[in-house]
Amino acid sequence: MFYPLAAATWDNDEVEAIHRVLASGKLTMGEQVRAFEAEFASYFGCRHAVMANSGSSANLIAVAALFFKKDRPLQRGDEVIVPAISWSTTYHPLQQYGLKLRFVDVELETLNMDVSQLAEALTPRTRLIVGVSILGNPCALDVIRDFADRHGLYFIEDNCESMDAELGGRKAGTFGCLNTFSSFFSHHISTMEGGMVLCDDGELADIVRSLRAHGWTRELAPDNSLVERRADDFFEAYRFILPGYNVRPLEIAGAIGRKQLQKLPQMTVQRRRNLALFQALFAGDERFIIQRETGKSSSFSFTVILNPALKLSRHRVFAALREADIGFRMITGGCLLRHEVMRYYDYDVVGELANAFTAHDHGFFVGNHPFDLEPQIRRFREVLDTSCRS
Repeated sequence: MFYPLAAATWDNDEVEAIHRVLASGKLTMGEQVRAFEAEFASYFGCRHAVMANSGSSANLIAVAALFFKKDRPLQRGDEVIVPAISWSTTYHPLQQYGLKLRFVDVELETLNMDVSQLAEALTPRTRLIVGVSILGNPCALDVIRDFADRHGLYFIEDNCESMDAELGGRKAGTFGCLNTFSSFFSHHISTMEGGMVLCDDGELADIVRSLRAHGWTRELAPDNSLVERRADDFFEAYRFILPGYNVRPLEIAGAIGRKQLQKLPQMTVQRRRNLALFQALFAGDERFIIQRETGKSSSFSFTVILNPALKLSRHRVFAALREADIGFRMITGGCLLRHEVMRYYDYDVVGELANAFTAHDHGFFVGNHPFDLEPQIRRFREVLDTSCRS
């Protein structure tokens, strides 16, 4: 494909890492995963990293962990403030644990949560905020963190689309009490499938580790915060303390992740070079609303919203992109309230979601990759220009 949505980022380093794991005969979660967790935590400057088999699973065990804290655990029926645009599994664990969602609109130009609505969204039942940085672009993480602290709320940062982004010199994915990442094929680093929960709180880290693997104590350190480990190793190896899952990663994924993490800084540099070209080519064209960068984006992709005031045809644009062999798709998961799954949710809406609906109905994105995309980006600009002439 001339301009694909996603592209491989592996070379012989990752292939050799896979072969070494296969040759070792140790395929389930082990020393490679533990090493990757330690290196990931160090890279982001946090105390604890817990790998899972996907970013979606990372979200699941992060949400679940807040229900099993000793002090001030979440309860079914508590309320959580969420942005109206994100991926589906940002929201589903919240629904599955019985929380009521309060949706707030996004800013049209950043596609991130409109934090000016936080005060209106707050009620006496609010216990949690989920902040999401959309497609590499940091949301107002500092504002959300401050609001959460002032009102005694938990803050989960879903950073699955924005690994290596920065706000105020601080890495995105470090502002929450729990922070989640994805290393799916098309993301900033790829372990095939994979996710990570990052935090500084030892109790939450222990809960997440137990929930990741059956709710047992096997991966917990002797000085863990949850239980006193018994001298009977026979029983301790299969001692279940929480209603957990099996969302463990494979050892191969850990070995690949270690190689990919080493390459992340340079891959981010190239993504940002591509972003700078995209921004320069689209600047000042009123037909196209592109994502306004906040902080330092790690530029997952390039979003375009066709200016609804100009009544441009997205159908015509899509036909032209197909003809030009350019891949495109919905912005993240679109606005969740436009999907049938909402019939299963307990939720309400704060104000109107005009911007989220506009992005859903008039927007799309094309890919960004950690290699030079100048010919592809320039061709994309030409196709849009031609298909959107009056």
